[in-house]
Amino acid sequence: MTQQPFSRPGAIDLSALKRPAQPPQGPPSAARGSSSSAPSVGHSAYSLDVTEANFQQVLESSMTAPVLLVFYSRTRMPESGDLAGDMALVSGEFEGRYLVGLVDIDAAPQIAQAMQIPTIPLVVAVVDGRPMPLLQDVVPIEELRTALTQVGQQLTAQGITGRHQPRPAAPVEGEEPEVDPRYAAAQDALGEGDIDLAVAEYQKLVDANPADTEAAAGLAMAKVLQRTQGVDLNAARAAAAEAPDDVDAQAMVADLDLLGGHVDDAFNRLVSLVARTSDADRTKARDHLLGLFAAVGNDDERVLAGRRNLASALF
Repeated sequence: MTQQPFSRPGAIDLSALKRPAQPPQGPPSAARGSSSSAPSVGHSAYSLDVTEANFQQVLESSMTAPVLLVFYSRTRMPESGDLAGDMALVSGEFEGRYLVGLVDIDAAPQIAQAMQIPTIPLVVAVVDGRPMPLLQDVVPIEELRTALTQVGQQLTAQGITGRHQPRPAAPVEGEEPEVDPRYAAAQDALGEGDIDLAVAEYQKLVDANPADTEAAAGLAMAKVLQRTQGVDLNAARAAAAEAPDDVDAQAMVADLDLLGGHVDDAFNRLVSLVARTSDADRTKARDHLLGLFAAVGNDDERVLAGRRNLASALF
């Protein structure tokens, strides 16, 4: 399978998400918004549409297992949309080995700007947050299967064996969601007020499957409850005021704000801390904030805003 050279290996420059951007190639008639009537490319349990709101989250998921970003435009090149649909379909056959992110450059031009996309179609593999070119041609679906199989073999040889959790199907209207028995022990422990046991039960689930996002969210919230047991709010605020750059002091107040329903305050406190610290302190503050994002839920609007603010603070 032939590939054209691609000149953007290395880290993704997210700073371009802050600036007005022009999408790559295409005549003026293919303006942003013209894709609103374009047909969907289809999805599987291991694919999703990538937007400016969830872009950072999708990149972070590459720390678990590889992400394949597919850049396409139905209005400019219908064949690129076909490739995107085939990638989504094939992703389901690899059972979590890849998460396919579908990027419509007409709907999300700033993502294309951030990654300096030279042409469409383009498939970029992101592993541990770093992008690598994979494909710049429309190819038959069998060639896609072969290529992804070969990539998977190379990754395994490098010790990269993680898998993504399947994305939940949309609920059927009128049906009650099923309670997953895997979480029963942890939820029962929380109901009985045994937070330490709840943390232990959730930790077992995460250790067994690091890609289990529900278990990770439960563990994150249980840890917030565990960290704040017996903590005096006024004393914690006083300690944070006296040491504005102390990560532990600021994180404790953020935890308490989160539990008190002041979610934006909790996020903003840690985003500000990330912006003014460096090295180990910055990493510690960022990781704590990511834990709070997980506790609230990655689809929450406040988390999406928090992730955008975090990206600005980091880049």
